[in-house]
Amino acid sequence: MTPAETSAFEAKIRAYVGREMGPPKRGNDDVNLAMIRHWAEVTGDENPLYTDAEFAAASSRKGIIAPPTMLGIWAMEGYPMAQGHTGKVDVQRELHNIFEAHGFTGVLGTNTITEFHRELRPGDQVISHTVIDNISAPKKTARGHGYFIETVTRFTDQHGQDVGRQVFRTLRFMPSAESVAANQAQSGGDAKLKAPTRIQSPRGHDNAWWWEAIDQGKLLIQRCKRCGTLRHPPRPMCGECQSLEWDSIESSLEGEVYSYTEVSYPKFPGYPDPLLCGLIQLKEGTRLVANIVGCVPEAVHVGMKVRGKVERVDDATVLPNFYPA
Repeated sequence: MTPAETSAFEAKIRAYVGREMGPPKRGNDDVNLAMIRHWAEVTGDENPLYTDAEFAAASSRKGIIAPPTMLGIWAMEGYPMAQGHTGKVDVQRELHNIFEAHGFTGVLGTNTITEFHRELRPGDQVISHTVIDNISAPKKTARGHGYFIETVTRFTDQHGQDVGRQVFRTLRFMPSAESVAANQAQSGGDAKLKAPTRIQSPRGHDNAWWWEAIDQGKLLIQRCKRCGTLRHPPRPMCGECQSLEWDSIESSLEGEVYSYTEVSYPKFPGYPDPLLCGLIQLKEGTRLVANIVGCVPEAVHVGMKVRGKVERVDDATVLPNFYPA
């Protein structure tokens, strides 16, 4: 863009700073026991304060509370919004449409900061109030030239009292010539694109070691050095004794199907069809999500014995797959 075009563009986007995305949004469901239980089961969080009414009543909390990490879930708009099927164009979408129209076609979620002001209990209502808080100066990143956009969501309850706050940061960027060239080189220039690979899992400070072991053909399980409790997925603190000291053991890759689902529609490029996703109960005691392969979907059942193999599933990905034992 020319200097004049850049100036006009920045005037447009900065006019959105301080604007609310829309009216306050009350969650479709009040805080309730069923959703708390489902969340605890899916995340493997066995804290009895979330699901054991007798234990919670006798505790300092005097009753069941919702996991703090569910804060943003109660006011989330759900699947239709995520798929863009609502037909609504809110203030945030207007802003992103402006970026898109000016060549900033890349978007990347970078980080989020969440504050919890009080614990939520069954019967509470959660209302979200979201503002476009900040748009950075132009930045040059490895992905390309772009702008960081920060939204701030304030969560209140049925009495108008603050219960939490969340800052979400995204990068809108114009892909650099280097990244475009690299993509073209990877796909053979103007030749037909190669088959897509699976979506790569993020590797951060707390889980990179686990993925590096997978790359080497080993499935490791994190273990607390103080109390010996095994845990997965990897995280910095033991949920039993709160120790930050840990090591790991290597899994035998033996286990059984604790739960499973077959993803039949839509078909995902780069993934097998049929796609069987299992929650595997390992012999060591922890669970992990992995694909079940080597059999037809009708053969899979809860309790089925399986044996895993860490193997390459495409040009960019090594994963543990589980076969009928």
